Order: sequence, then C-alpha cells, then structure tokens
Amino acid sequence: MSRPALAYEPGASRLHRATPRASVALLGVLVAVAFAYASPIVLLGVGAAAAAVGLLAGAGRAVRAGLLLSLPLLLVMTLVNGLVYHRGDTVLVRGWDLPAIGTTDVTLESLVAGAAIGLRVVVVILAFAVYSACVDPDRVLRGLRPLAKHSALTAALVNRLVPVTVADLGRLREAAALRGPGAEPVGSAALARRLVAGSLDRTVDVAATLELRGHSLPTRARLERERSLADRPLLLAAAAIAGLALAAGLAGAGGFETYPRVRLALDAPTMILALALPALATAPVLRDGLALPWRGRRRPEPVAGASRA
Repeated sequence: MSRPALAYEPGASRLHRATPRASVALLGVLVAVAFAYASPIVLLGVGAAAAAVGLLAGAGRAVRAGLLLSLPLLLVMTLVNGLVYHRGDTVLVRGWDLPAIGTTDVTLESLVAGAAIGLRVVVVILAFAVYSACVDPDRVLRGLRPLAKHSALTAALVNRLVPVTVADLGRLREAAALRGPGAEPVGSAALARRLVAGSLDRTVDVAATLELRGHSLPTRARLERERSLADRPLLLAAAAIAGLALAAGLAGAGGFETYPRVRLALDAPTMILALALPALATAPVLRDGLALPWRGRRRPEPVAGASRA
C-alpha cells in the first residue's frame, strides 16, 4: 500500500534531520509572513518559498497534494466573494436590485479581494503540507511530552489508532464481500456498529496495557533537548526571513488595497521581499535538492540527546 501524500516520509534532507523546533521555525515564519502581508506579490513569494522548500526536501508529492487541495478553494473563495460582496467601482456584471438582498453586481474589486484571501489559504496549506511530509510526528510528541504529558499521549494514541481503525474497516468490508452472492448485503450502519464495537474493545485493551506500564503513576517528566547539526541553517534562515519581513514592513512594502479600486504597490521593497523569500527559505536545503537525483538512500543523521522510542 502506498503511503499517503501528506503522511510523514523519512528522508535525509536538512528539513528531515533537523529537530522539529528548527523545521517548525522555518515553515512557521513563512506562514507568519503570509498573514502579515495581504499583497498578492508577497503571497506568491511565500508560496514559491514553501513549494521550493518542499521540492528540495524531497516532498514533491506533498506539494502537489497541497496544490490539488487548495487551488479549488482559491477558485471557490474568489467566486463566492464576487457573488456576495458587491463593493467596488469596476462593475463587470450588472445584476439586479432585489428587495432583501440588494444589488447583485459583480465587481472586479470583490473578485480580487476573494482571490487574495484564497491565495493566502493556498500558501498556508502548502506550508502545512510540507510540514506534514517532512517533520517526524513522533519527535514532535517526544518534545511535547515533558510539557503536556497527557496531551502528547493522547495525540500519540490517535496517530496510531486511526490508521488501525481504517484498516479494520477495510477488513470488515472485505469479509462482507466474501460472504457470497446469496448472503444479505451488509449496510453501512451494520459496518459502523461492528467497527465501533471493535474500537471500544481495543480501547479497553490499550488502557489496561498503559496502566500496567505505569502511565497512571505520578512521575516527574524530564525535559530532554534534542540537538542536530542541521538546526543552525534552518534557524538562521528563519531569523533572516523574519528580519527581512519586519524591515520591509517598516519601509512600506506590500501595499495593497481592493476598495474602492484595486491598488497594488510594485515598489522596490515589495519586489525585494517577494524575490528574497524563496532564496532565503531554500538556502538551507538547496544542497540537498541539488543532490537529490543522484544520491542513494542514506540513513538520517543521528540526533544527540533524543530519547529512544
């Protein structure tokens, strides 16, 4: 069975080898810039940065899946905003004046405003798709365990039991199909009842196992800091992006207005920010991407200070 496109897949890139805090810092600062700027030019730069980081880290399937998921949302948001929000001076489609709804004109400004909102959604989904494919969830849970032991345990159980439940549903459907053509068809309600009953039985077994292993005893969690040689380039890139975004904002970059008319700033600070974002974001993983077509599979770098699973 092939791994889902948005599932974590081990790799040898710096984004994979780094500790979760470094990878989250790089991807998180891109999301922060996307929320801080409304200019489509800056958002395109952020989207190009997130997509390039994913491609260079070997997460091309996740990038494609993120685009397939988000581009229809972009189209829907553009159309819906154009149909329900009628501000703007440039009327593209002259509608009717209805008593309860008002005017139904479609303006260029409302379409552009909806497209800008949808573009931000595309950028955020791309960043989270790269995170999902490149950041090991087990290492994230290990890092959260000293801070929120019960929440980390709950998340770990969800990560493990949801795929098991999906596999159980597949086995139940296969068993129902093998009963023969003369058997009564098994409906969705019957499958759901059996699936829930099996899940409850498994939950009781898991709870008993956790109690036997001492998870109910009061213990003091010990904070263990993971370290990796790949952290510094990612953290430096995240700091450079944050500093550049702050400086560009102080210089007036990213000017964008949709009402009453569309005004998009094309000044030097905006263009520098949009072009520099992909360069800064891909600098830590550029070497990994250039070696990707020729390198073989290699074991990930051992992480100092990491506890055994």
